[in-house]
Amino acid sequence: MTEQDTQKFTVPNDDRENMRRILRTVYEALTEKGYNPINQIVGYLLTEDPTYITNYNNARSMICKIDRDELMQVLVREYLFEQE
Repeated sequence: MTEQDTQKFTVPNDDRENMRRILRTVYEALTEKGYNPINQIVGYLLTEDPTYITNYNNARSMICKIDRDELMQVLVREYLFEQE
């Protein structure tokens, strides 16, 4: 592969389900602690700083297990192609 070739990347479906499960758990933990979960998760995604995520219910540890690039790819795809 040369420097000008474009690499292809796909996220396996089982990874997507695991990401969904983890994100929901993190969302619930942030909500229970009184945070705005969307803002906190976005802060984490933009900075990769885990302190945006609460330790409550092991949420911080869980979100750190997700590959951030893969998660952003899935989120963009869902946003662009979701059924309205």
